[in-house]
Amino acid sequence: MNNLNAVSPQESHTLIDLLQRRADQQADKLAYTFLQNGEVAAGTYTYAQLDAKARAIAAQLLAHNAQNERAILLYQPSLDYIAAFFGCLYAGVTAVPAYPPNPRRPINRIKAILDDATPAIALTTSDIYSKILRRMDDDPVLKTVQWISTDEVDTALGETWVRPDNIEGETLAFLQYTSGSTSTPKGVMVSHRNLLSTMKDMYLPWGHTPDSVMVTWLPIFHDLGLIYGILTPLYGGYQCVLFDPVAFMQKPLRWLQAISDFKATHSHSPNFGYELCLLRISDEERDALDLSSWQVTLNAAETVRLNTMTRFTERFGAVGFDYNTFCPGFGLAEASLKVSAQEIGLTPISRRVNEAELEQHRLIDDENGVDIVGCGTPAIDADIRIVNPETKLMSPESEVGEIWVSSASIAQGYWERPEATAETFQAHIAESGEGPFMRTGDLGFLWQGELFITGRIKDLLIIRGRNIYPQDVELAVERSHEAMRGGCTAAFSQTIDGVEQLVVVQEIKRTFLRTMDADEVLTAARRAITSQFDVQPHAIVLLRTGSVLKTSSGKIQRQGNKKAYLAGELKIVGEWQAPKVAKVAPSRVSQAAELPSRNQIINWISMWLAQRLDVMVTSIEPTAPFVDLGLDSVLAVELAHELEAWLPTEIELDGTMAWNYPTIVAVADYILTPEQEKEAEQNADTQDLENLDELSEEELVALLAQEAGLGD
Repeated sequence: MNNLNAVSPQESHTLIDLLQRRADQQADKLAYTFLQNGEVAAGTYTYAQLDAKARAIAAQLLAHNAQNERAILLYQPSLDYIAAFFGCLYAGVTAVPAYPPNPRRPINRIKAILDDATPAIALTTSDIYSKILRRMDDDPVLKTVQWISTDEVDTALGETWVRPDNIEGETLAFLQYTSGSTSTPKGVMVSHRNLLSTMKDMYLPWGHTPDSVMVTWLPIFHDLGLIYGILTPLYGGYQCVLFDPVAFMQKPLRWLQAISDFKATHSHSPNFGYELCLLRISDEERDALDLSSWQVTLNAAETVRLNTMTRFTERFGAVGFDYNTFCPGFGLAEASLKVSAQEIGLTPISRRVNEAELEQHRLIDDENGVDIVGCGTPAIDADIRIVNPETKLMSPESEVGEIWVSSASIAQGYWERPEATAETFQAHIAESGEGPFMRTGDLGFLWQGELFITGRIKDLLIIRGRNIYPQDVELAVERSHEAMRGGCTAAFSQTIDGVEQLVVVQEIKRTFLRTMDADEVLTAARRAITSQFDVQPHAIVLLRTGSVLKTSSGKIQRQGNKKAYLAGELKIVGEWQAPKVAKVAPSRVSQAAELPSRNQIINWISMWLAQRLDVMVTSIEPTAPFVDLGLDSVLAVELAHELEAWLPTEIELDGTMAWNYPTIVAVADYILTPEQEKEAEQNADTQDLENLDELSEEELVALLAQEAGLGD
């Protein structure tokens, strides 16, 4: 039974009311625990401590006359972020969650948010601010806001805090900027009322109690990580254990280990997170876990795969995992997160339909068809309709249509964008005039009372749980090389082994068809995608002039190009495709017997990159930036993890290694002090690998596989 404890969230009209009541009545109860590197408890907050810190930050904001302004939050995942978020709420300041800029990458997204939200304040930590300070001359937009390092705010300042007037349910709590688009980001306006409604919708059907324990690694500047991972535990009065997503990507075992150690009852991930656990956790590591406490396993934020859930259960059922804990769900920022999800204890359902008919938006059951997983129902007041997006009439049960939603959790619209707000949030059904509804832009159907998701109208790409707008990718590729023909690019996704991957097809200018260096052009496109979107494409395809499919009005037909690509019907003049690398569990990665020399480290990394990026090892320049080589964040984390496993030392290499030390040489110098390097050179034997030019490409890749256990 879902008993709301003594501090009833039903009596709260704002998140301020909720936290203050918890602080008054459950002052010493542990609220949040942060795990450094996903393993070691590095800080905690009780409700009273969080309330005190939030008051202090609010008092500082009010001293800067920031009420009714906006404040951008630039933090790594941390307790500091949580305190800053509530500090904004306590001051009547609209929080704008973001992510601190990488010191070696453009800050286009942050610039776009600053330009759109026009915040008066930027909140961060003193460490991050010291790094941002170095960039201000190059990026003067960073000087347009007042900076406050919240870790330096004296908690005693909270004694001076006085709650501002006029903070109520309809007051904006934060702006959730839709991720992915660097050119035209939209800030979803989420109120206190929206949040309390969506948290109630998640709390009631999932068996939460005051004794529940949440473990979350999702980014807390994103709606799923923030609202379900961080705020819902406050709503329910139970403990939250959080850590950095980089720590998870580096070593997925840390997630399941935290669930096992803390006896967690609730946790969540996009589908790719479960796949990563299957790939990177060895049987020996699995056998040391106990997942029997896990009651709700939310699978959301990208397409839910039946095959993934089945294989995850087969693999981890031996250590207590129960398939019926899976709760597939569907939501989006415009709904303040949740639209629907499976209830606790119910077996997820799926429907197998004919794939060809599904492409025509028709539902025909077919035992040889594709499986679509049901994403449950709303728990409270949501009204879900399936509507023909062109006629705006209700779709018959035998057809797929656009998902329209009406509920108390639907956000207020897009910040300073009245036309976009009207188009998305104020839709009415033709003839009946029912509404307003929020148009999700997603396609689906209702069956046996559950919502099923089949695709997206707007061609939005969802890669590893991230929303990426295809037009942004297309523009980046067009600008990457002079041979690219403008307005003739199509970006779409392809499902590979149950995971959504990025594919780009691009026309070449007629004058370059005979003279271009295809490898040079493809490399430029890959680097543009990796550097701007932190995504490694699955394939980039160069096409003859005039062969990209368009509508009669000249618009790119992304789905038409996808269909032609899969059918092998495109006129290809050059192509790059990510290699299919055989990966192994961590326990099979062999370790170097002795401390390697500088050259051995450089050669190991060079060969690792050659295999993963499918390039000649002799073409990899050790002083070239990793981003120029096409290394995205996932590969960067894998590199750090496998390099750490190969080294015989106790040195720790976290997932940010490739950004902090952005070249192969820089990594080698970081690992070896001069004294260690001298000792290692004396120990080097005939397998030093220094003379790369004496080995063939096949020999180098084979040697890498042997040394690092990367392939069979």
